[in-house]
Amino acid sequence: MFRLDRQDAGLLVFVAVITLFAPILLNPFAEGSAMAQFNAGYPDLMQRFVIFAIFAIGFNILFGLTGYLSFGHAAFLGIGSYSAVWMFKLLSMNVIPAVLFSVIVAGVFSLVIGYVCLRRSGIYFSILTLAFAQMSFSLAYSVLTPITNGETGLQLSLSDPRVLDGKTTTGALPETNLFGVAMNDTLSVEALGRVWQFSAGYYFCAVLMLIAFYISIRIFRSPFGMMLRAVKSNQQRMRFTGLNTRPYALAAFVISGMYAGLAGGLMAAMDPLAGADRMQWTASGEVVLMTILGGAGTLLGPILGSGFIKYFENIFSKINDTILHQWFAFLPDGLENFVVAVIYPFVGKGWLLTLGMLFMLVVIFLPGGLIEGAQRLRKLFARTPTGAADRRAPASKPAE
Repeated sequence: MFRLDRQDAGLLVFVAVITLFAPILLNPFAEGSAMAQFNAGYPDLMQRFVIFAIFAIGFNILFGLTGYLSFGHAAFLGIGSYSAVWMFKLLSMNVIPAVLFSVIVAGVFSLVIGYVCLRRSGIYFSILTLAFAQMSFSLAYSVLTPITNGETGLQLSLSDPRVLDGKTTTGALPETNLFGVAMNDTLSVEALGRVWQFSAGYYFCAVLMLIAFYISIRIFRSPFGMMLRAVKSNQQRMRFTGLNTRPYALAAFVISGMYAGLAGGLMAAMDPLAGADRMQWTASGEVVLMTILGGAGTLLGPILGSGFIKYFENIFSKINDTILHQWFAFLPDGLENFVVAVIYPFVGKGWLLTLGMLFMLVVIFLPGGLIEGAQRLRKLFARTPTGAADRRAPASKPAE
């Protein structure tokens, strides 16, 4: 299927099923009494999940295959957002031109930045990418205010030309759309005795995420992907054979930057606003955490890592002392207060502390990330006792 072998095709189908049916699978959590306050299955959270999955998939092509650790990929995320918003202001509210333009502009910027940064490797490459990202943040925040609108952020206005759409006559800002279908539209379908709601914006992002995942599979299995693995394995030995590794690393850097630009363009498509905060080093660190936590160098790892962190952030950051007291109200008063006092520093505003501890545990005990943990569980359940296996095995017939 799509020129994939059976295993990769099955993986693609699995991701497609989980992604397309995620709103249905998580709908009970969104409507249940215990999880409703966390918006566990709401469209805005689901959109962030698939958008950051695209971001992490692209970063994994660079870091997972070549071993080049970039601390500045948020620059391309922000560039993609600014490019998309400018397309909304100047051309049309249709998301297709905006997304395409964000990918192209991010690709051009990543080509320039990658050409400079890839002259060094290791920690020096990481520091260079971080420096470029912080310079981009400073430019967007204070220097290029006519283009970025500084700290306020780039927003839509009624005076925008939008040459393909024309001026709005309703007095309200227009909405981003896909050939007339607004990204914030919800489709309600009644089935199985209940009403299911589907977000147009989520499924647009989900389809693009599946396409991005398919492209990453093709890259991983291609001769180009093998060359990138060789760059990660022993770049000096490749140079001794007469191969120039820099064009391969630069190609991976540009592809990864275009993925980040696509994610930034989708952020602007869901909420037409672009700010310099998307270029901060914390956004670059977040995608590093997603990739390593899920499993760097694996196909499914970045998707698992992005989903884990985004759900973790959404749920744990909203737990406060009132919710904790509701959960442990069955305990005696003194014990209830003690339990809440112990747990409270790790939730709410302190959820990053819990995330950091989990990240440390994964790095120490599961260097391969959540994918390695899943593989260990599969081997554990698939293992059969030797004696039982011997009893089940038929006696071999002696050779005649």
